[in-house]
Amino acid sequence: MFRPLRTHQIVIDTIVAALFALLCLPGELAVDIGGTPLHVPVAVLLCLIFGGAVAVRRMSPPLALGLAWAGAALQMSFGRPPTAVDLAVFAVLYTAAAYGTRAVFWAGFASALVGAAVATVYLYVVLTGARFGLQTLPLAVAVLIAAAFALLLAWTTGALVRTARRARTDRAAQLRAQADAAAEQERARIARDMHDVVAHSLAVVIAQADGARYAAASDPAAQAEALGTISTTARAALADVRLLLAQLRHREEDGPQPTLADLDTLFAQVRTAGLELRVTIDPAPRSEVPTAVQLAVYRILQEALTNALRHGAGGTVDLTLAWHADRVELAVRNGLRAGHSAAPAAPTSTGHGLIGMRERALLVGGMMDAGAEGDMFVVRARIPMAGSM
Repeated sequence: MFRPLRTHQIVIDTIVAALFALLCLPGELAVDIGGTPLHVPVAVLLCLIFGGAVAVRRMSPPLALGLAWAGAALQMSFGRPPTAVDLAVFAVLYTAAAYGTRAVFWAGFASALVGAAVATVYLYVVLTGARFGLQTLPLAVAVLIAAAFALLLAWTTGALVRTARRARTDRAAQLRAQADAAAEQERARIARDMHDVVAHSLAVVIAQADGARYAAASDPAAQAEALGTISTTARAALADVRLLLAQLRHREEDGPQPTLADLDTLFAQVRTAGLELRVTIDPAPRSEVPTAVQLAVYRILQEALTNALRHGAGGTVDLTLAWHADRVELAVRNGLRAGHSAAPAAPTSTGHGLIGMRERALLVGGMMDAGAEGDMFVVRARIPMAGSM
């Protein structure tokens, strides 16, 4: 029933209402119908009631509407004519339409229509004692129309303000939803980058650490080389992770953005980790490849090779890249572990890796598919060259 208002709004409304009541009091005291002894108390009470309606009109529109009707009923019960104090009705109708609930909104509309009719009847029947007839009817209709127009004008102005406020609220909600969606997309992108960086780097580090442990006694040189690879891979991963974490704090910074030039380094890392990789590129790219396509190809290959290193059966892993004029097609094939189904020999379809690869492809308008084919696990992707435009 009560709307929350700031302290300064309450203070302003109270001061305005007090000034309104004080200014209207002399006019009410000047109206003395028949010398009734209740003349002064009624005048003061009317100013207090209508002043109270003005004071609470924004805090509680339904209470203000009720006070306005109570003041009007008191005024008519003593046969008093309209005075300046009745201007409070227009302020109450405005706030009922602008700030009231749906029920108060339509109650204000009904009050404007009913109030116009009641005021017309009161003026002609009670105050003047006239009877409605063919001679007085046109004038009565004109008064009814004028009263309805004046009251509905105040209500309509409030309705327009209500519509503008609702439009601003809807716009603000839309902007918040867009910001939330953009933030969610940014979090998903950072999560994909984090997974790609950490999963690939840890797979290489684990493979090198196992190799170093086995070669510790028989081949110190191989152990030293493995430890050097671990150090290099871990440092590169740490730099990428730091960049991603900085991006969480400062959204304007870019995350790790590898290109096709970094594929040789990627291939060298997985070969050093013990993966026998056979790369076939036919045809080679003949023009500049869009940056988004380069990133998608690199991340898909990185995740596919990481999965082959972690889940594959060993042996040769075949990687093919075909750079056509309108698209690039890639495939990575690795053996499944003997005696196992596709699930333990390769990442499941609900894993973050396959989901990330599919998202990478979809973001640039492409498609990606992965699954077991006989004793091989195959990752295929098709990405249009115009996917980034």
